[in-house]
Amino acid sequence: MDAPPPVTVMLARFEDLISVGLQSLIGTDPSLRIVACDVEAEHLDGAIAEHEPQVTIVNLGTLRAGEIRRLHGAHPATRIVVLAYHPTPGECSQLLALGASACLGREIEGRDVLNAIHLVSRGLHVLPHARPANGGAASLPDILTPREADVLEQLQLGHSNGAIAVALSVSVETVRTHARSIFRKLGVRSRRELLSPRH
Repeated sequence: MDAPPPVTVMLARFEDLISVGLQSLIGTDPSLRIVACDVEAEHLDGAIAEHEPQVTIVNLGTLRAGEIRRLHGAHPATRIVVLAYHPTPGECSQLLALGASACLGREIEGRDVLNAIHLVSRGLHVLPHARPANGGAASLPDILTPREADVLEQLQLGHSNGAIAVALSVSVETVRTHARSIFRKLGVRSRRELLSPRH
């Protein structure tokens, strides 16, 4: 029986140490093949179109969250894995709602990165291991609905409730309801917190 073809992977640009580490790590797995690496954020769209990777690993530090949604919409066959510095459950929920297949902290172990690549290539979603502060059971974050993701994108652009209502063809009260739900799920209390820069 022939072995299945390797999963094709594309890597966005990361800091040198992380980039070299990812390339070396993926190179140890014969069932994975890197088709492009060190792709700048502004060239991701073209590179995905050219190489058609099954999985693309992107750097949240150089990419706006809304860009994840656009890439996912333009290239739905490519699974997006986001690497971020200590992502919160709310941030992971937001990224998955915008189209990412996995949200991983940069402190993750190598074998978990490889596992995540294989899982997302099969259409699954991966979240970082939750570490509950009180020693209790870890709970997964609430995932935003597609409509909440639409409202979130508008909120992050700084649009008013009225402007969002017009853009999405819904009532202002519906926008308010979605906004309250988004704030609760992402663990923020206001638009100001939602718009604050992420590290």
